[in-house]
Amino acid sequence: MIALSLAEIAAVVGGQTHDIPDPSVQVTGPVVRDSREVAPGSLFAAFVGERVDGHDYAAEVVRAGAVAVLASRPVGVPAIVVEDVQTALGALARHVVKRLGATLVALTGSAGKTSTKDLIAQVLSRKAPTVFTPQSLNNEIGLPLTALTATEETRFLVLEMGARGIGHIRYLTELTPPKIGLVLNVGTAHIGEFGGREQIAQAKGELVEALPGDGTAILNADDPLVRAMASRTQAKVVLFGESAEADVRAENVRLTDSGQPAFRLHTPSGASDVTMRLYGEHHVSNALAAAAVAHELGMSAEEIATALSEAGTLSRWRMEVTERPDGVTIVNDAYNANPESMRAALRALAAMGKGRRTWAVLGKMAELGDEALAEHDAVGRLAVRLNVSKLVAVGGIEASWLQLGAYNEGSWGEESVHVSDAQAAIDLLRSELRPGDVVLVKASRSVGLESVAQALTETGAGRGVDAR
Repeated sequence: MIALSLAEIAAVVGGQTHDIPDPSVQVTGPVVRDSREVAPGSLFAAFVGERVDGHDYAAEVVRAGAVAVLASRPVGVPAIVVEDVQTALGALARHVVKRLGATLVALTGSAGKTSTKDLIAQVLSRKAPTVFTPQSLNNEIGLPLTALTATEETRFLVLEMGARGIGHIRYLTELTPPKIGLVLNVGTAHIGEFGGREQIAQAKGELVEALPGDGTAILNADDPLVRAMASRTQAKVVLFGESAEADVRAENVRLTDSGQPAFRLHTPSGASDVTMRLYGEHHVSNALAAAAVAHELGMSAEEIATALSEAGTLSRWRMEVTERPDGVTIVNDAYNANPESMRAALRALAAMGKGRRTWAVLGKMAELGDEALAEHDAVGRLAVRLNVSKLVAVGGIEASWLQLGAYNEGSWGEESVHVSDAQAAIDLLRSELRPGDVVLVKASRSVGLESVAQALTETGAGRGVDAR
């Protein structure tokens, strides 16, 4: 974070100083909420969770080098006491972002946010110092913590914004007002909470509504609900996609023999060829979104194409590919799942597994509400249509719907199997995998299927092929 004195921070967040001998002492390290991340000069934000109260760690973090604690009550060590720690954290982020003057890029969408954010960060970092959301810390706590890691050298701040209801993104944009706003797509992720795709579109469009008149809204020309958001912003509109009307578009899209996308990138200032290191055709749209952002910030088509061709995976368990010495390929996409990302991953598996035996180890897609049965059934059916060799459905009722969809689509019988949990899946795969097989592992985060991918990877002790 940029250096600020405790007195300055107290004034910004409307807090009272307690047990602080010298209010002029500066916070020069990161603002953190996890006591294990404290470094000399840190400010520790003490949140009260369901099982852990950060205030209980106040003395420990000060001994570890924290300058003070941002707290909701006095803690017996230097502290800035506020009514609400989350609100104070947001106010501090808003103050720091305003002082920095960096160009703030915000993005949202139902699927692909984290992968696209990682691409944007890798492309922009070639032009100037860039700070971006780590992993998927895209909520009202993770977003300000990310913003506070920016320094005077930061020129681009790339922030992923998630939403679970109307008004969530509006709140995030008030904390960190964007200059460029990117909306990727409107799908069915969290549809059970929102109530429908129209409501999801309403929530995602809050991002472009927040843009200033001299800002830029970057919208997916291939998604009608996103494209319609052009009427909701006063900012300049740039379209990306495979549509001929897109300002930044892809032509001659294809997959390499290993399942990696290649295409001709067209921008208003030129064209250049891209061959990605990532896996799956769905990354073409993500790459075009990143290219649109980079072009708007002054990068040439050649510079963008080179950066996209060299970009790798920065966030764990997202199409993370490992080749085992015995020839088995493990695709760990277990961080999360929704119908759109599940379909994209299955298509990537089919492309990667041409001429090889393929396994789809799938689990529950959460937060689908009344659409849950139909969506799980549809994913099971798609696995059959894509000629996936083996479906292993892991878990409870949702897994049974996956298997039933596959069985009804193709009468697979023994080609699809329903197992109770991750360990049962591991046992099955360890006994039946053979050299050359390709295994996709994917489910919502709550299912914890990354343990399957990790166990299978450790069995072969192979080398990762993703860039890190």
